[in-house]
Amino acid sequence: MILDERKKKILQAIIRNYLETGEPVGSRTISKYTDLNLSSATIRNEMSDLEEMGLILQPHTSAGRIPSDKGYRLYVDTMMEEKEREMTEMKELMIEKTDRMEQVLKQVVKVLADNTNYTSIISAPRYHRNKLKFIQLSKVDESQLLAVIVVEGNIVKNKIIDLEDNMNNETLLKLNILLNSSLNGLSLEEINLGMISKLKEQAGIHTNVVSSVIDAVAEAIRIDEEDMEIYTSGATNILRYPELSDNSRATELISTLEDKRPLASLIEETMENVQENGTGIQVYIGQEAPVKAMKNCSVVTATYDLGDGMQGTVGIIGPKRMDYDKVIQTMRTLMAQLDGIYRKSGKKEESDD
Repeated sequence: MILDERKKKILQAIIRNYLETGEPVGSRTISKYTDLNLSSATIRNEMSDLEEMGLILQPHTSAGRIPSDKGYRLYVDTMMEEKEREMTEMKELMIEKTDRMEQVLKQVVKVLADNTNYTSIISAPRYHRNKLKFIQLSKVDESQLLAVIVVEGNIVKNKIIDLEDNMNNETLLKLNILLNSSLNGLSLEEINLGMISKLKEQAGIHTNVVSSVIDAVAEAIRIDEEDMEIYTSGATNILRYPELSDNSRATELISTLEDKRPLASLIEETMENVQENGTGIQVYIGQEAPVKAMKNCSVVTATYDLGDGMQGTVGIIGPKRMDYDKVIQTMRTLMAQLDGIYRKSGKKEESDD
């Protein structure tokens, strides 16, 4: 069924208002609720058309309207189509940006190692404090639901939810709409206990579904170390320094630089410290280093921020007698350059279009 933009917006306003209040929705309410700037009389005419099409119902004479099952279905299908289109566009954009960034980061980490004569690492930018984009609940069978959670960065999490009580299709539709209208566009930090309690109350006997969806959102936002892109350069520079060139120490450190897991742990700790302390540069000296193989080194890390929640980490690993002033200044300059390179790249892309 194809609706013109005016009817679509009025139907969406009726459904969203009804979900919030549970009361039939009148034309005066819609005239304040939408951005159409239409009179109540015009809205009543449009609502009559929507009623004839079977998309809304009038439960009592002189009462407002409520959505029909058919109206809910159209709303959900339309919403899903819009979200899928948005996801496709976002994925294409991210692929283009990622390809460019990979080339830039590989060059940056090499220049950094060459200029400092130390070992350098850099992680590709990732979304942090992701916002929820879309939730889709669908039936697997009478006792289970499949929850598809999509967050910024095109991160998708699928989760099977066991149903404690049977759920009919109408309830499933209403729950889809309730969760999306309440949570879309929010970060995990913005989904507070009061909001969750209200959602559970509105979900009635299906409160476990709300709890499972929130858990799935948290899992989708959590960074998977296996997927983290990390580039290194100058591993053999450590052989320049006698205190690090001992065979066993050098071998252990070089092996660590080839293993993504300890490097990912270092990057994660840096990111956590930044969020807690509000500073972008961390200095670990000797035993302070979070990675065992780096206990005889000094490690300086910094977080670069490309905006829109995209952050990455750059690190320099060297002897404890490293030139700290030079390294920290290099870090600050590098973060500014990365920001400039990325933003220029984005502007070029816009001009190419």
